[in-house]
Amino acid sequence: MAEIVISKYLDTPLVTAFIDNKLEFLEFIRARELHNIYLGRVDHIVKNIDAAFVRYKDDEIGYLPLKSILPVCVINRKLGAKDFIKAGDEVIVQVEVEKIKTKKPKLTTYLSLSGKYTVLTLGRKGVGASVKLDDNIRKSLIDDVKEDFNKLSFDSSADFQNTSLGIIVRTNAADIDSDRNKAILDDASECIKLMSQILSLGTSRTDGSLLYSKEQALYAENDDITLPYIDKAKAFLRTKGITDPVIVTDTGIHGINSKIQDLRSNRVWLKSGAYLIIEQLESFNAIDVNTGKAISGKKDISKKVNIEAAQEVMRQIRLRNLTGMILIDFINMKDDEDYDELIELVKKLARQDYIHTEFIDVTGLGIMELTRNKNDKSLKEILIDVEKAVDISKHQC
Repeated sequence: MAEIVISKYLDTPLVTAFIDNKLEFLEFIRARELHNIYLGRVDHIVKNIDAAFVRYKDDEIGYLPLKSILPVCVINRKLGAKDFIKAGDEVIVQVEVEKIKTKKPKLTTYLSLSGKYTVLTLGRKGVGASVKLDDNIRKSLIDDVKEDFNKLSFDSSADFQNTSLGIIVRTNAADIDSDRNKAILDDASECIKLMSQILSLGTSRTDGSLLYSKEQALYAENDDITLPYIDKAKAFLRTKGITDPVIVTDTGIHGINSKIQDLRSNRVWLKSGAYLIIEQLESFNAIDVNTGKAISGKKDISKKVNIEAAQEVMRQIRLRNLTGMILIDFINMKDDEDYDELIELVKKLARQDYIHTEFIDVTGLGIMELTRNKNDKSLKEILIDVEKAVDISKHQC
């Protein structure tokens, strides 16, 4: 049985999904800066790290790699092929990575907009499709819309100073019942119009102006802000073969708050008696699998614990939203075939994650390496923000 449960944690709404009473999906509904688009002003250039530092919101400064600057987004002057950006230039930027601790936000001018079926990116080229889709479906989607999208992009090129446009067809496009190509192209066309409007808006606004907010767009499209998050939970459940979840409001029987607290612990016990140790470090995440109370003399215990651990490791990565480099130290096994089976299982589980997760390699020391795209703050960081907001509201009362 699968349930999508709408709940709250310290007055912050969230959407969760349970499969057979086990928490599998968790998303907080909160104000975010990620993917917002602003009109900024270049504060200074640091050549030895090839970066510009841009004041963009409430006098905040973000980091903009020089290689991430498109001339079409420099609005106070025309930037030629041999020209360089300089202090004082006005630039339309998008928040690519939010501020984390002492690290400044990372900005880009490769502006990206998400539609219902497509993701449009300025400065990219061509048509791709979600890697979550089956290879045959991906190829079919790309082949079906490529020619028409390229024509659509060419017809719009004057609005973008001949800067290229690219799209990624999203996973849910495969579920369109009729006239799929038209639905995808109509969605891409709406994204192109919105992109043009954002660039035009930037020419008439002052520095620090918010030109586009994904959060505000969601509110404008939905009276109930939980709906996009429920759709996201449904999309995740579909990767598990579940198409008919029950949607309920939390009554307390799911113990969501206590499960969130469990996700703060660095030790996770498995049914076999084995356990995981999870450490979130500054530059990577480390996960260690230990036999613990599992019976060491039991036949194939290492393989059985590793198979059990792999499934829980991927669940913990998803719920804690661990991103970047992830190193997993499984229990040593004797047979290469057992390692191959474990690797295939991890690859399969990685494909089911709604955030792009990739198996990289197993090092000479037997450490498995994964990478997971940064899409938001980790759960640990989000909980700190949520609790800080509660403390501030108490002081204001």
